[in-house]
Amino acid sequence: MAPNDKARMKNEHLTSSRSWKFATVACVAAGALMSFAAVANAEPEPTKEEVEERIEELLQESSTLVQEYNEAQEYHDAVEAKLDEADGQIDSEEERYEELRSKVVELASASYQSNDPDSVTAALFVDDPSQIYEQSADLSYLSEARRLELEAFAESDARLGALKTDAAEAYEEAAEQLEELDQRKEEVEESLAEQEELLATFEGENPTAGGESPTGPAPTYTGSASGDARTAVEFAYSKIGTPYLWGGTGPNGYDCSGLTQASWAAAGVSISRTTYTQYNMPNTVGWEDIQPGDILFFFPDLGHNGLYVGNGLMVHAPSSGKTVSEVRLADYWAQHFVGARRP
Repeated sequence: MAPNDKARMKNEHLTSSRSWKFATVACVAAGALMSFAAVANAEPEPTKEEVEERIEELLQESSTLVQEYNEAQEYHDAVEAKLDEADGQIDSEEERYEELRSKVVELASASYQSNDPDSVTAALFVDDPSQIYEQSADLSYLSEARRLELEAFAESDARLGALKTDAAEAYEEAAEQLEELDQRKEEVEESLAEQEELLATFEGENPTAGGESPTGPAPTYTGSASGDARTAVEFAYSKIGTPYLWGGTGPNGYDCSGLTQASWAAAGVSISRTTYTQYNMPNTVGWEDIQPGDILFFFPDLGHNGLYVGNGLMVHAPSSGKTVSEVRLADYWAQHFVGARRP
């Protein structure tokens, strides 16, 4: 090989070697910089206190959503009943229409004595009852009372048709509201499960909201309550261990206001469904005057309630994933108390 060729190959080898080494160093340096940036930008792990605070926020949000859901469900049910009522009224009016039309048939022969015999014939084949109103002016040979009756029916049919349309639109709106709230509920419960799982990683932590300890056999009521209040309290105790159920009114699951409503229903006392409407009951009770059977309310938005059972204790349906339980009011619940009502 010529000397010049050897020199050229040596230079190429050196150049290639330097390029490889430079690329290797650059790659390592870039990796180090990326690792440093990742560490620098990584969010710090939350503390136990931060997780507990977030759990409480989510629990309150969940409780509020439950009450909004309950109100939406009540509205949905009312609209559905209104829609059914409108359907029934329209069916009734249609039966009346058929009766009226059959009577017109009986009078068909009289049309030949009028100047416009086709008017009765046309009335016999009307598909839309509201069209009778337009045709009734031509039925001059009929009595004024019969003509007014036909006009009144046509107007009634128009009103009921509008009622049915309005009810159907309201029903659709209510259904959409329920669906939206149900989706929000799922999002909150997913976040809550994540936070409680994170809290459980702290040594010795057992995430249970509000300091409740639902394990162990269900206690029985041995207090001094009497009459309807005792019946309500005993019912609540009988449900300890029953799962919390979003929108639940029993018997297989309850939310907070569903439990208080069912407890007093067992005593033959009817109260409303949500914490908001239960809070509007007239018999206001101060903290220092609460008695067994009174309904206690918590948080400024009235997101939660429970049944006072005496001795500083309450039975309530806490939140998703938990069960009806007896809890002590001291500390946590006492600091969130906003009022009490006596059914």
